[in-house]
Amino acid sequence: MLARVDLAEVAAAFGGLLHAAGVLVSPERGGRFATAVTLVRPATLAELYWAGRVTLVGGQPEIEVYDRVFGQVFGGRADVADWRGQAPPSPSAGPVPGTGVRPADGLPPASDGDGDDRDDGDDGPRGTADPAPPPAAGADDGGGLPPEADRADVLAAASAEERLGHTDFAAMTDDELASLRRLIAALPLATPARASRRAVRHPRGRAIDLRATLRRARATGGDPVVRVFRRRTQRPRHLVLIADVSGSMAPYARAYLHLLHGAVRATRADAFVFATRLTRLTRQLAAADPDVALHRALAAAPDWSGGTRIGEALAAFLDDHGRRGMARGAVVVIVSDGWDTGDPAALGEQMARLARLAHRIIWVNPRKAATGFQPLVAGMAAALPHVDTFVSGHSVAALDEVIAAIGAGEVGR
Repeated sequence: MLARVDLAEVAAAFGGLLHAAGVLVSPERGGRFATAVTLVRPATLAELYWAGRVTLVGGQPEIEVYDRVFGQVFGGRADVADWRGQAPPSPSAGPVPGTGVRPADGLPPASDGDGDDRDDGDDGPRGTADPAPPPAAGADDGGGLPPEADRADVLAAASAEERLGHTDFAAMTDDELASLRRLIAALPLATPARASRRAVRHPRGRAIDLRATLRRARATGGDPVVRVFRRRTQRPRHLVLIADVSGSMAPYARAYLHLLHGAVRATRADAFVFATRLTRLTRQLAAADPDVALHRALAAAPDWSGGTRIGEALAAFLDDHGRRGMARGAVVVIVSDGWDTGDPAALGEQMARLARLAHRIIWVNPRKAATGFQPLVAGMAAALPHVDTFVSGHSVAALDEVIAAIGAGEVGR
């Protein structure tokens, strides 16, 4: 993550927000923060939190302000785009608007020290918890199996997880749908590679690097004895997900929001939902906190659980986004049961347009899992001739087919 951004710019921007909020961050502190991030290479938000706290905070009064600004910037609880051009939210403000949570929620607990976590003698580092008590007699020492009671709990949890993985999304309770987050987040989502326009030197390349070849020919009197070749690099194809959130898809839409959130975070996919109209949710689902992301997504789609106009939604996508480049050579996933109140001929026309742009179209219809299912619904029948892969995706286990379809394919142009 850190390799994709300008670390100096991030450190300067974060320090500026802290300074505006009341933390006296000097350029020297900002430099120490950037150096600490480079050396530590934090892999979690907690590690990044402590790297910033020990380098940017100068005393106990500044810890609370630092916690809140860190939660706003790195916790995804306050989108910078929501107040771009305005003053940052006050550190003493209450919950972030629209989320119901405070910016500092979920951060590592603050220590009671003065901001300096160095070892001051035999008392141990400040702000650390008391050492864990020794294990009781008969407890597992880390090298053997857990006690029988713990082993039974582990087996019960694994059994419940396996059952949940094969349960239809429509049959799940709200609590079970909430527990899907971890299962769906663990899915290995990746798109196939495509040849990019960028070329690099490679001994097995097919195109001659004329400039490099002539440069080496100077040493041989202009005779190109050594030829330098180049070949095009590869990059993952873009992923676009378009999910139906109409009334007939309501039991499945809540589960697929978790997949859309994971795809946006993991592959920089673009996410859309539709019922009577198309709504883009890429920015809303890019928030790091899943609860905040889903809350923003629900608030951004006013036609949730409404009617279904698939043809009009696809036309809006193609006119506003698809033909401008988003769908060109992309893997497009459409999640819908095909129950369309519009003209089936219009849906077929828009699917034909999309098929000419996209690398592959995957249609996910949870109704396909039903015994004796046949795609006789007018909308589904009109769309199928232009679909490359047709899967059900009605449960977590069935999502394996969706993930496999997204990642299938060879390198193409």
